Amino acid sequence: MSDMPSKRRVPRAIAWIAVAACLVLWPTAAAAPRPTFSLPQQIPPPERAKLEQVIEQAFVSTRMEAEPYVARPDIFEYLLNHPEFATHVTRALKLARYRIWRTPEGLFLDDGWGTQGHFEVVHAEPGLRVMYARGRYDPPLLPGIQGQAVVVMEYGFRPTEEGHTVVSTTITGYVKLESRFLRIAGMLVNPLAQAKADREARQLLKVFARVSRAIEERPDGVYDQVRQRPDVPQQELAGFRQLLDGR
Repeated sequence: MSDMPSKRRVPRAIAWIAVAACLVLWPTAAAAPRPTFSLPQQIPPPERAKLEQVIEQAFVSTRMEAEPYVARPDIFEYLLNHPEFATHVTRALKLARYRIWRTPEGLFLDDGWGTQGHFEVVHAEPGLRVMYARGRYDPPLLPGIQGQAVVVMEYGFRPTEEGHTVVSTTITGYVKLESRFLRIAGMLVNPLAQAKADREARQLLKVFARVSRAIEERPDGVYDQVRQRPDVPQQELAGFRQLLDGR
């Protein structure tokens, strides 16, 4: 039998070395307190049980709040209600790599950085969206990580003295990992996972703010950029145009 390492063993060895190096270099940090969130009573019991399991068994959780920024409530909520179209807007403006499209199993998300999976909006009401996702993250060098997530977006509008409307937004997220690799590593890997969760939540809030700012400053320019995308949904594009025109 040959003593040469197999192709399967080399990447696994590199992965463990990379994790070990990160753990040595990562500063010791106390575990952040888990953010609390009460699921709306309107969520049906079977769906509620699934979400509660993710929240209670979350490997990492995060809560990020953005500084208030100017936004048109009708357009802000239109993009929330049409996530597939919203990713056309963010890609047209070169603000994010997110892609969302419909499949027979529901909406599918690819964040452009190794995370893919199905997601659904479980609950929607003014000022609140509750989403559930199940997918996989394939980081460079490391083994793939499967998991489930509950993401909550809370927002509220208020007028300003200058006659604008600003929105305050908060993202709360819980991630339950289905990875034997990370379960073995346990809390040693938690700071790495926590940093990624915080970064993703922070980035999502920044994207919302930048899209709103672009629409506020140059609505026609934004529309033209989105319209030029060959695969943009035409019905949602027409609705977007009507909102920009104030109809």
